[in-house]
Amino acid sequence: MSLLDRVSTLLRANLNDLVEKAEDAEKLLKQIVLDMENQLLQVKTQVAIAIADQHMLEKKRKDHEQEAAEWRRKAELAVEKGNDDLARAALDRAISHDQLMKGFAAQTEDQKHEADNLRQALRKLEQKLSETRAQSEMLIAEHRRARVVGRTTKVRQAVGMGQENAVERLRSRVNIASAENAATAEIMVSESLEDKFKTLENHNKVELMLAELKQRRALPNPQ
Repeated sequence: MSLLDRVSTLLRANLNDLVEKAEDAEKLLKQIVLDMENQLLQVKTQVAIAIADQHMLEKKRKDHEQEAAEWRRKAELAVEKGNDDLARAALDRAISHDQLMKGFAAQTEDQKHEADNLRQALRKLEQKLSETRAQSEMLIAEHRRARVVGRTTKVRQAVGMGQENAVERLRSRVNIASAENAATAEIMVSESLEDKFKTLENHNKVELMLAELKQRRALPNPQ
């Protein structure tokens, strides 16, 4: 599996489904965060390599462009001196460098596309990692609280209380379970109604800011 495929798998991961199927949810959440951190480091490294390769290819393209121009200048000089054979040889060299320049230009464009894809994957993974860390911290705290509540309930049961208290404890456990389910659902939902409105509001803010920037740039400079 390629690096981008692994990143894509992490981005599609649904924590809610994973936690429900896990025997040890806390351990699973920590492992998911660790995997994301490791992949993030790898993507950062690949982005740096891709950018360096892009610069190298661009330098070679420019070098051959300059070589072609230089051989054309030499061909002109040979023509001025009346040496057509030398001019032909110089032009042949110029054509060769032109072909190499075009080849490196195509490679540079491909490499730029690859670097852009890696940058985009990096940004998405950074955002997903931040969200996953926050969700994991909340879920881990919730699971720990649930264990404390469970132990407290067992102690009370061991001590023994009247039938009325036993019914009350059962009702309390049901309420706690309902609250936990509601909290987990709220935490793990990919995009709630509130999130959609927040996204819409943020989009409007961005558009307004963009319009303001364009308006300021359109204003004439003060004399």
